[in-house]
Amino acid sequence: MALALCAPSISILAQPTDGKNYRIDLVDVDGHALSTAGGRVTTVVLTSQANVDKARAVGDRTPDFCLGNPTYRMITVVAFEKNHSKPVRMILTSLMRRRLDPEARRLQSRYDQLKIARNARQDISAVADFDGTISKQLGAPPAVNLFHLFVFGRNGELLKQWNDVPSSDELATALK
Repeated sequence: MALALCAPSISILAQPTDGKNYRIDLVDVDGHALSTAGGRVTTVVLTSQANVDKARAVGDRTPDFCLGNPTYRMITVVAFEKNHSKPVRMILTSLMRRRLDPEARRLQSRYDQLKIARNARQDISAVADFDGTISKQLGAPPAVNLFHLFVFGRNGELLKQWNDVPSSDELATALK
């Protein structure tokens, strides 16, 4: 949940189609460049502020084999319903970055149980979509109750998508 400016490589405009490649480049609130075609299996959660808890549920249902594994990445994109001024964007970005710390502590407890010797905060990526650029690329107009989940393969191939939180088994199957 944080700031991201998008350098779009492709404009999807319509609902994405499973099996097609989509390269979407993002910058998270920590300033890291991310891509759906960056050589990792990438889970992208596109959500409005109202559904951030669903994004947490996706993280909780992410299978253990993905945790701490550099082959996998989860990115949460928070879409804001209205455009904000630059000072407000900076404040919202800062607040989002702060929210990642408690999320990292929750994830760190899973890492500790699984004996993963890694700082979980490094594995949390959040992007703020202030102007709807990312939402449009993913075929979703800004909405108050927006929630959509995408799983992309290493080269950006859309493997699976949902409009609600999938079961742990469904998510694990898509990620394998």
